[in-house]
Amino acid sequence: MRDLTDIHEAFDGDRLPPGQRETDRFPTLSKGETPSVPDSATLDVWGAVGSELSVPLSEFKTFDSETQRQDFHCVTGWSRFDCLFHGVPFSALADRVGIDEAATHVLFHAHDGYTTDLPLEECLREGVLFAWEFDGEPLAGEHGGPLRVVTPHRYAYKGAKWVSGVEILTEPERGYWEQRGYSASANPWNEERYV
Repeated sequence: MRDLTDIHEAFDGDRLPPGQRETDRFPTLSKGETPSVPDSATLDVWGAVGSELSVPLSEFKTFDSETQRQDFHCVTGWSRFDCLFHGVPFSALADRVGIDEAATHVLFHAHDGYTTDLPLEECLREGVLFAWEFDGEPLAGEHGGPLRVVTPHRYAYKGAKWVSGVEILTEPERGYWEQRGYSASANPWNEERYV
């Protein structure tokens, strides 16, 4: 298991970012209803890559994976420490498809139409994970199962629930919440919540 609960040190901040409160619960917050993700769902990767990928989730789960202990920070002001997520690191997926030199950003797509953008360099940081397990159990639908992205160094809206696709971009593109006034950078230790 990889322990990433000290990630705050890279941002010169305390483990609990400013304006956050710690909770043992895992509240459910989404832009709408939990979508029905078909058993035949795939994870698709396209854009500025060497080779596009469309892989059934059942096969994706056979890729090299790991368990990480992370902290989870919601933009609404709560943080949950010591979450155990299991899945495939973003960096491993990037290695598999080959990222073009011109690539600068990643737009995550979800089954409910949600999108969110992060700079490629932020996605390649340790801790960005395509997760299908939470605390040793299959990730529940309301928390983004069967597959979600987690981003322990950013507010959680940067980690798409019910992820369906990964678009590698050569310039930024604002996602769902970013178009509605949320911060594009979303650094919890700088309280980058809204524009």
